[in-house]
Amino acid sequence: MFENYRTFSYELAGRPLIIESGKMAGLANGSVLVRYGDTAILACATASERPRDGIDFLPLSIDFEERLYAVGRIPGSYLKREGRPSEKAILTSRVIDRPIRPLFPKDLRNDVAISLLVLAVDYDASPEIAAMIGASVALAISDIPWNGPIGGVFVGLTEQEGLIINPSAEQRERSILELTVAGTEKKVVMIEAGAAEVSDDKMFEAIMLAHEEIKKLCGFINSIVAEIGKPKFTYESAEIDPALFDAVYDFCAEDVKVALDTDDKNIRDARMAPITEAVYNKFDEGKDEMHAVLNEVLYKIQKKIVRRWLLDEQKRVDGRRMDQIRPLAAEVHLFNRDHGSAMFTRGQTQVLTVATLGPISDVQMLDGISEEESKRYMHHYNMPGYSTGEAKASRSPGRREIGHGALAERSLIPVLPSVEEFPYAIRCVSEVISSNGSTSQASVCGSTLALMDAGVPIKAPVAGISCGLITEGDRWMTMIDIQGLEDFYGDMDFKVAGTHAGITSIQMDLKIDGLTPEIIKEALAVTHKGRDYIIDEVILKTIAEPRPEVSEYAPKMLSMTIPVDKISEVIGKQGKTIQGIVAETGAKVDIEDDGSVFISAVDKKSITAAKEMIDAIIFEPVVGEIYEGVVTRIIPIGAFVEFAPKKEGMVHISKLDTKRTEKVEDVVNVGDKVKVKFLGVDEKGRFNLSRKDAL
Repeated sequence: MFENYRTFSYELAGRPLIIESGKMAGLANGSVLVRYGDTAILACATASERPRDGIDFLPLSIDFEERLYAVGRIPGSYLKREGRPSEKAILTSRVIDRPIRPLFPKDLRNDVAISLLVLAVDYDASPEIAAMIGASVALAISDIPWNGPIGGVFVGLTEQEGLIINPSAEQRERSILELTVAGTEKKVVMIEAGAAEVSDDKMFEAIMLAHEEIKKLCGFINSIVAEIGKPKFTYESAEIDPALFDAVYDFCAEDVKVALDTDDKNIRDARMAPITEAVYNKFDEGKDEMHAVLNEVLYKIQKKIVRRWLLDEQKRVDGRRMDQIRPLAAEVHLFNRDHGSAMFTRGQTQVLTVATLGPISDVQMLDGISEEESKRYMHHYNMPGYSTGEAKASRSPGRREIGHGALAERSLIPVLPSVEEFPYAIRCVSEVISSNGSTSQASVCGSTLALMDAGVPIKAPVAGISCGLITEGDRWMTMIDIQGLEDFYGDMDFKVAGTHAGITSIQMDLKIDGLTPEIIKEALAVTHKGRDYIIDEVILKTIAEPRPEVSEYAPKMLSMTIPVDKISEVIGKQGKTIQGIVAETGAKVDIEDDGSVFISAVDKKSITAAKEMIDAIIFEPVVGEIYEGVVTRIIPIGAFVEFAPKKEGMVHISKLDTKRTEKVEDVVNVGDKVKVKFLGVDEKGRFNLSRKDAL
């Protein structure tokens, strides 16, 4: 039945990689089933027959689709089916989009959709890497125009094994590096990293190790294409008419140069408005639909001017040197009631970050195919229309906002204190209030300041900076701290965050077909210098160290550990005991399965009271120890003494004194404080005490 069915095998990092073609999804332009270990991904690439009208970009969509059956679980929602993509799925889609998008023809406007359906997950064989490979193979063997293939691998770093390609789940748990690299046979196309202060040299070594494996993987994919690849279809080019470009350039280029020559985005936009109107009046031929074409021409004219300035004159639109950062400013503690706040300004980019501390029960629970079940540190990023001067209503966060929030989150996690050191859930929200380039890295800087203002004892301050790139043939040059215009018209946005000691995150966006080792090494060097400058000259001069105490408006926290076999006693039947503690003290008490207890309240008095009540429940007296207690009851044969909270034992009349006692009241009365020695527990579970032995 499946006469076109073919399988191709390869060993990737010690695990079998099997590509199956010709059995599933035969109506897609290209489709493969990828098996990596026991992970299985169905990758399908589809393109529309005609270009989409009225757009000036490639309408590419990549969807990493999680299914909980892949990990043997039923969704927990009311509908019992998957809903909106998880944050992890969105981030994976973005990681796969970034290396694939630059390799499409610049003039292609046909819709391209890549679906990556997760069918089974083996935690030792990354589904994200399998999906990236699947997308590459499906596109490469399809008839969709694309200048691939790419390969992708994950790199870890442990103390025992050093650098590891595609580490197992256990190795990832021990790794201080989470690096994803994608590339072609010749160049690196995408880098995404999270790291616990890894040095520039070690990061560069890891990237180069990854690329060596990627070269071999691309060779394997090319062998598949040679056997079953389809001829690429011809398409209607969206390339601008060269004659029209030349005519508009001759008409307005000098005016555009004057308009662009400023560091103020508002002034630049105001100067460009009459130029745009003049171009419309002269070249639109009375047709409004020509405006979209003319806008594309004006974009290309501005791009040409900016790139020529940079390459030929080393001139930036705001007059800076290539290694110069825009003017910087920072403030902390902007609001009294927030737990921590900061504003970080870099040129016309401005980010306001607010940090909030909560009890451990506020951790975010995750429902996806990854092994991670909860998240203690949450970072959210918002970029409203007013930040770029646009009049548009606020909407729920898009993929870009989610990606930038995750990047800042990843940047700061390595310096956060452990839950044992600082028993709080932590949330930072970065509000972009003005945007002119590199807002994600400004949110890293602002969040470091806000966390320090909130009294979070971070291990070291983290700063982020971006490096740009302009290329032309074999010529290339980098520039630090790119603003919006240099991002739009440049070839790269290489974002690096870290401490003085090392890198905590990398994210690289490219518009060209890849980077050479020399460019990568220089980008790492210039961003290291930039982040050192920001830490020393801005962050530490604004707030030298984390505040010694959390805000008076933040909940106070205490953590303790109780024996696991005592958890049921603290909770009580139907939760009545712990509910009573909460009701009496006003504190919130969270107990985890390992015996960790987190107590939070608005004041320390409530926390102390709750702790004392828990201590009383779990208290176990030690035979031979002496305790001080209070006489609570007297009976003819002895006295009852409460020697610990809610722990009562009896002192027999024969154990009351060193001499013979005729009557209990001759020695003690109710309310007396006495010292007693704990003798043990009798066959009925009663505590036996002795005042005589304590004397």
